[in-house]
Amino acid sequence: MEHSASAIEDDVPQKSTSSRRVFTLRERFLIWLITWAGYLFIRAIGPTLRFTMIREEGCITDGWSAPPSIWCFWHRCVIPAGYQFRGRRIAIMISQSFDGEYIARIVKKLGIRAVRGSSSRGGAAGLIGMRNELEKGIPVAFTSDGPRGPVYVAKPGPITLAKLTGYSVNCAYIAVKSAWTLNSWDRMIIPRPFSRACAYLSSPIQVPRNATDEDVAALHQKMQETLERCRMSAEEAVSSRG
Repeated sequence: MEHSASAIEDDVPQKSTSSRRVFTLRERFLIWLITWAGYLFIRAIGPTLRFTMIREEGCITDGWSAPPSIWCFWHRCVIPAGYQFRGRRIAIMISQSFDGEYIARIVKKLGIRAVRGSSSRGGAAGLIGMRNELEKGIPVAFTSDGPRGPVYVAKPGPITLAKLTGYSVNCAYIAVKSAWTLNSWDRMIIPRPFSRACAYLSSPIQVPRNATDEDVAALHQKMQETLERCRMSAEEAVSSRG
């Protein structure tokens, strides 16, 4: 099912092969502080959230324990997603930026594997790392509009990886009824204690290995539409009574 690492290296555009960023002493302190504050907040708020889950017909998972597959979701729900994914055998692509560094450390504390790379930095190495995780039988996940946005605009990474490996692309979103919304590019949501939350999981998108550029573009658009369907459906469900 999987291509070799050399095949992926040949097929993935080599946009960036730069090494990991070196942080200043002040940045290292801030990373340490934000890591612990973020982790403790998620561990404190997460257990108070009241989750429901909606799965579309054909969804490959009956919960968060999925077979090897490619998942994607919008960046703004990374906090409730981090709590729901905690302790699962899943790996997530995280950028090599300052923000990515503390996010990677937080998710590691939550028991989630971090693969470093993004569409803007270390993209080829990141996709190879994600392919390696799939080979180990571990599902992988992308924050599709990360790391810099624009919000709700999906990058093509999941479709590229699906074409190269044969695994399906699956979309998800977690909506929270009561949350603070940050004035950030992603409009990040910070759940309020005891809020209702809804996880909405899509049916899979298959990407043939012989897909043409036109096919890939059409499937990328389908992923974009599916991500938005998941978001709107989750927000509608969590806002309804009962």
